Amino acid sequence: MYNEWSLEKLYKSADDPQIEADMKKIEECVAEYKAAVAALDAENATATLRKAMDISETANLLLRKLAGFFSLRRSTNASDTAGATYMTKLHALMASNAKERVIFDKFVGSLPDLDAVIAKDEVLSEYKFHFEEIKQSVSHNMSDEAEEVFAKMSISGGSAWGDLFSYLTAGVEVDYKGEKTTLSAIRGLAESDDATVRREAYEAEIACYSKIRDSIAFSLNSIKAQVNTEAELRRYDSPLDMTLADSRMDRATLEAMLEAMREYLPKFHEYLRHKAKLLGHENGLPWYDLFAPMGRSSTAEFTVEDAHKYLVEHFNNFAPDLAEMVDRAFKEEWIDFFPRSGKVGGAFCSNLPFIKESRILTNFSGSFGSVVTLAHELGHAYHGQQIQDHRPLNTGYTMPVAETASTFNELIIVNDAIAQSEGEEKIALIESQLQDCTQIIADIYSRFLFEDEVIRRRKDKFMFAPELEEIMLNAQKEAYGDGLDHNCLHPYMWCCKSHYYRAGLSYYNFPYAFGGLFARGLYAKYLEEGEAFLPKYRKLLNATTVDTVEGVAGIAGIDLTKPEFWRASLQTIADSIDEFIKETSK
Repeated sequence: MYNEWSLEKLYKSADDPQIEADMKKIEECVAEYKAAVAALDAENATATLRKAMDISETANLLLRKLAGFFSLRRSTNASDTAGATYMTKLHALMASNAKERVIFDKFVGSLPDLDAVIAKDEVLSEYKFHFEEIKQSVSHNMSDEAEEVFAKMSISGGSAWGDLFSYLTAGVEVDYKGEKTTLSAIRGLAESDDATVRREAYEAEIACYSKIRDSIAFSLNSIKAQVNTEAELRRYDSPLDMTLADSRMDRATLEAMLEAMREYLPKFHEYLRHKAKLLGHENGLPWYDLFAPMGRSSTAEFTVEDAHKYLVEHFNNFAPDLAEMVDRAFKEEWIDFFPRSGKVGGAFCSNLPFIKESRILTNFSGSFGSVVTLAHELGHAYHGQQIQDHRPLNTGYTMPVAETASTFNELIIVNDAIAQSEGEEKIALIESQLQDCTQIIADIYSRFLFEDEVIRRRKDKFMFAPELEEIMLNAQKEAYGDGLDHNCLHPYMWCCKSHYYRAGLSYYNFPYAFGGLFARGLYAKYLEEGEAFLPKYRKLLNATTVDTVEGVAGIAGIDLTKPEFWRASLQTIADSIDEFIKETSK
């Protein structure tokens, strides 16, 4: 307890004979699925659909169990190679079914009486939204053969270019004070309380990119070329439209959110200029001081036992079922707490609905920030709890709503801490929250502008590193305005953000703004409605896997396609900016 997580509910060890047995079952599922698809019969549609879906459910559960086990193992031990062979085989097996999945989707799309067909079967009825999505997406499918070829070629195409990016950024050596360090380590110094360290670390980071920028430029160009090709082959007007479809999100929602964000950018510029003056800068904040800590953080150290008690007590005031789940997570070894050699940095939550649990990785340091990180990841686990009773193929939610419960949890913990603090500690807490908000608004907007421009230009040309640097700087100037010193920006942000390097996931930026602002809007509703809000909140989280984002928000009486909701959420941040300026101007 209070150390490493347990994976025994998945498999006892990497040598567990059940692993090989489950791999064999997946191989059988693949063969059975191909046979079931070949036997699809419009005259007997209900029965043949049900058979294919039963096989898909079995394969999905086995795949998630195996992939979950080996990816979780590797996240705590980078040298663990036990699952490499299995993972390669799993990817190949899934790709081998690409043609049949397209045939199945086309069959579903061809049924004129689909609603009547699925209404005859209880299980198929639970997949009503799933089938509706298939029917809507059929017009964007390639030919059966093309889908199979594209799936296989992507392994050595966009996926391989993404692997190259990861390899280069993980291995590049950074020269810092006469020694060699890593890119992740040098970027971590941006939060140092020593101004000289922050500046010198920034300079060392910028210098290191000359070693890898040209190779990464080839990765980015190649991935975005594939994205443009896929959007064209699937008959989307643009890669953005393809991403919005995958996100179950209307363009009107994105445009309403971006409109409100642009309106409030000047308020973020005001915050940055004020912080710059507090730190002695006259021409806006230099990039290296974006994460400079302000005020004086609490020196209180939390043990894991303290964090356990603190979170259970605070969440119990909001929702007893959340507090109960948090208590289980600590007691039943859902969490891998401490940093150690070979363990990845950062934090994440992996929901395992098939065992009605989650697994959470953190690198707990004893700070209040570590407690907030735990709260965030436990929010993902709570989201997982709300969707765990859906059918196996109904447990996936999209990027925009993915950060809802996690950000909501953060707001509960941090806002309560701010309310109970004063003086320098209060300033530190408010400013830390404003740093995060500035990232999801100003920085995310700059990333959106950058990726949108890169995708547009890639249709006609190849962009070498200097051009990519120029695009990034222009995006930062537009998003950050005069809040930052334009002589000290970050032209290589495209070289260190993995979000740009996923061929199957473009525009991995605006969902962060969506999640942060959506959660803030929901939190405001909770403050207004009290306990009456909780049933709607749970119902909303439950619906994230079987509805559009607009439908999900509608459960709480929110219209996402109008800027008013987004303005109200942004105003809560503007109020915090005013409070920060007031507290630091005394």
